[in-house]
Amino acid sequence: MSDNTKLLSVHNLSRYFGTVTALVDLNFDVEPGEVLGVVGQRGAGKSTLFQLLSGVHMPSSGEIFVGGKRVALKSAAQALRLGIETVHQNPQLVENLDVLHNVFLGRELSGSAWPAPWLGMLPRQERMLDTLEDLFTAFNVPHELIRERADNLSNEQQQIVALARSLCHPSRLLLLDDVLAALSFERQQKLLAMIKTLAAQNVAVIISSDDLKHIFAVTDRILVLYQGRQVALLPTSETTPRDIVELIVGSNRRDQITPVIWAFESYYAAQQQAEELRHTQNALRQSLEEQDSLNRQLIERLRDQLEALDRLNLALQEANRRLMTEREAERKALARDLHDQIMQDLLSYNYRVEEIETESVDEAQREELAKIRNGIRQVIGSLRQLCTDLRPPTIDNHGLSGAIRSLAHQWSEQSGVPVELEIDPGLGRLPEPIELSVFRIIQEGLSNVRKHAVATRVSLTLRRTHTASLVVRLADNGHGMHAPVDLAFLSEQKHYGLVGISERVSLLGGTLQLASPPSGGLELQIEIPSPYPSLSR
Repeated sequence: MSDNTKLLSVHNLSRYFGTVTALVDLNFDVEPGEVLGVVGQRGAGKSTLFQLLSGVHMPSSGEIFVGGKRVALKSAAQALRLGIETVHQNPQLVENLDVLHNVFLGRELSGSAWPAPWLGMLPRQERMLDTLEDLFTAFNVPHELIRERADNLSNEQQQIVALARSLCHPSRLLLLDDVLAALSFERQQKLLAMIKTLAAQNVAVIISSDDLKHIFAVTDRILVLYQGRQVALLPTSETTPRDIVELIVGSNRRDQITPVIWAFESYYAAQQQAEELRHTQNALRQSLEEQDSLNRQLIERLRDQLEALDRLNLALQEANRRLMTEREAERKALARDLHDQIMQDLLSYNYRVEEIETESVDEAQREELAKIRNGIRQVIGSLRQLCTDLRPPTIDNHGLSGAIRSLAHQWSEQSGVPVELEIDPGLGRLPEPIELSVFRIIQEGLSNVRKHAVATRVSLTLRRTHTASLVVRLADNGHGMHAPVDLAFLSEQKHYGLVGISERVSLLGGTLQLASPPSGGLELQIEIPSPYPSLSR
């Protein structure tokens, strides 16, 4: 088949970020109506590929052909004009606009313009509203959210809005960069069904996902990336998940297959079984209420189901624990690479520019070189902050106490809110996983205060009890929460702030208490039992 009959062709596509190699010599094509899956470990180059195809970045070398014509994708707007719609894994929405305006912003239906409030809704706006309502119905999303501001949406709802922005407009090629991860199990299945429908309508789709069940459910071929290189392009029907996992990790030995790959598989299976068990339990409870009976057989069956659900929850906790450990290891490696490679290169460039500036006799040239050096310093400062966010260096060198002091000082400078910090002098060093988890809990708690509390004062206490437990107390004088906190509801709505804190506390075997004092604000108190190695045996 010639390039003229292919929707997309990629020849020797490469991308470098300074000295870092992101992609090298990719070669593949996509036909109309084909679904191509892209898989690989984190850092394999998947998101970079989607950014090149959507015009976010330009390739360092190689060629891209769309409909047989070579194109230079210099912007996302140019990609849209070519019929390429993209949904990135981190949706970029205009927070102060509602959902309807976010979906059609800049691409209102032909000839339409947003009317003044006193004019009411024009026919074209009604068509846009009808289109979005149909899509929300397909995703089982309440229509009331259409008038909700983007910054009030959960992570899952924001991802659905980003999907709607692409699905409400006709396209030739749809790029989905790991969008399924933010959706609930039910909505994952709905999106997979939509992909099959789009393919039947001759729309090509390129999708990435860490869950191979998603990839094998909808794709025609699978592109495997390993450390930025293309290692395989296989028909889905002629391969197996085991084969793909071996290619992803670069090994066919079971003991070398990265645990996070299996953790995703286990998590998917457990999630599906847990939802089936919940449906069964609901049906049994409803039956008992309707019959007003204590039928022993049904009660025993419900008990068995609950025991099975408990076992699945334990499996989910173990999968989450392994995922968090793997994620922290990846953050540490990435921070080290940024510091040891890119920052050192920038520093050497800065010294060279400084030498040239000293040797120069041209005043205008010296001023320009000084601007360049200032720019390099700003980039270095940003990279230092990024490295600190990825892996705070103080936690390795000075332990949890030093890392929390540094975090509180930095947070206070950025937010303008003073932090009353009290750390037990006898806190001592804890095992690395516990120090990291406690640090992330406090980091997320302070982030929640900054985003939602509108506080003017924050109090943070870390102390060791007489039973060697670790107690963390974070309190603010902000808005607080008027209703009791329902973590199950927050989890369903994908509000990951308090839910993420609760999950980390649970994995540490600790307890979390939330309270709204009469004086106002919100207080979080966390107790982790005996985290000290010498006392926990």
